[in-house]
Amino acid sequence: MTDEVLGTRRLSKRFKGFTAVDNVDLSVKKGHIHALIGPNGAGKTTLFNLLTRFTEPSAGEIHFNGRSVSALPPREVARRGMVRSFQISAVFASLSVLDNVRLALQRDLGMSFHFWKSDRVLNRLNDRAMALLDSVGLTGVASHAAGSLPYGQKRALELATTLAMDPVLMLLDEPTQGMGYEDVDRVTALIHQVAVGRTVLMVEHNMKVVASIADTLSVLQRGRLIASGSYQEVSTNPRVMEAYMGTAPGHGKESVA
Repeated sequence: MTDEVLGTRRLSKRFKGFTAVDNVDLSVKKGHIHALIGPNGAGKTTLFNLLTRFTEPSAGEIHFNGRSVSALPPREVARRGMVRSFQISAVFASLSVLDNVRLALQRDLGMSFHFWKSDRVLNRLNDRAMALLDSVGLTGVASHAAGSLPYGQKRALELATTLAMDPVLMLLDEPTQGMGYEDVDRVTALIHQVAVGRTVLMVEHNMKVVASIADTLSVLQRGRLIASGSYQEVSTNPRVMEAYMGTAPGHGKESVA
């Protein structure tokens, strides 16, 4: 038996001579918050696109829950429990906060692609939707238009709609991007809270966030995986220090933080 939820073997993506992801062997363990970090242009978002099958790999394998998903369409990967959020906030702005979550919950009624249902049908989902909103601190704005929420609350709503899909693995792409300090702290705490009993793989630039909640870090540089381990192990790794700061091993600062 293995506790690996997601694994890649020599996963690669080439674009007309440019290699964005280069022979990456990634292993994400069940119940962990796993952070994927690296300088700008390291290939993090391309790797996310490969994992969720939005981009076709040039070579390599992707295994999820012990089965290959390398040739599956994105909708089937999501149906199996690998659910992704994106860098840009994505909510139905004109719908209420509650309705956004109820729509995400429609899969439980076997009507995932029937976006517009009567209130009578959707009201069956109210209790679960409100419980999800409570888990991210949004019950007080359930009736508000999602588009009227401040940015931090929109990201919290995205967490609720992601949770509504009952994910085995949550992939969060830059969940604190563009936030002020207060929102960063709040969303970080929410991620830590909703990750209980789940597995999370997140791309994140904020090292304070990573240090506070990640069990494991993997570092990409120019498409290659150069280090994996705990924050302490990775932050003092000479190759990581050089990738982030151009510091030669054995010189300069002792941490990426």
